[in-house]
Amino acid sequence: MADDRMAEIFAAVRLGGGDQAAARQALEKLWDEIGEGGDPLHRCVIAHHLADLQDTPAAALLWDRRALAAVFGPGIPLDEGLRSFLPSLYLNLADSHRRVGDFEAARMQLAIARGHLDVLANDAYGALIRAGLDQVDAALAEGSTAPLPTN
Repeated sequence: MADDRMAEIFAAVRLGGGDQAAARQALEKLWDEIGEGGDPLHRCVIAHHLADLQDTPAAALLWDRRALAAVFGPGIPLDEGLRSFLPSLYLNLADSHRRVGDFEAARMQLAIARGHLDVLANDAYGALIRAGLDQVDAALAEGSTAPLPTN
């Protein structure tokens, strides 16, 4: 069965390629519609993408925390679908903590992300996440709070 809500989420995400403000508005509307009791995967994906659309590192950190909270909410079973998001969620948290200058928290999040790498395949996505971990680690070593280069 198709997941119509997920289709709506990805349609909103695609807006970000041309109009980040429109994507942010569409995702925030979906976030409000789904509400606190909504599907954890939907909430996680929305918050994960909203973090990337924020204007400040502090706002991105807030949405990264919401994405992780959606996975670990009360009574939510950590199924394989949610578990597969953990390396990326912790990577984003590490980078957001680094961007706000909280290097200790960033290092802790990197360690947690690395602890979840076993869920990633040896494919392009897995390589992307592993490379991201290395980039954040290198930026931490430099004491940088600058945005990472985009590919």
